[in-house]
Amino acid sequence: MSAPTPPSARLGQSPAVLRDGRWWLVGEAGAVPLSDPAFTTVLDGFAEALSAADRAVADLRAQPGEPYASVPSAGGWR
Repeated sequence: MSAPTPPSARLGQSPAVLRDGRWWLVGEAGAVPLSDPAFTTVLDGFAEALSAADRAVADLRAQPGEPYASVPSAGGWR
């Protein structure tokens, strides 16, 4: 990925985890490293898209006086 990432980051609510620049599938029985370049490229693109969406939502919420400032977080209204 072109953007700096933390040492370990789960991809949304999926079992895919990026650890130290390498993708893993993590489950109750353990973790399996991913080595298929086509699959890891898709995961990289999806991670970048999620990150861009998170930034866009944060930018919308940071705009005072805009109707989007009152949109609930992913956890719902509080």
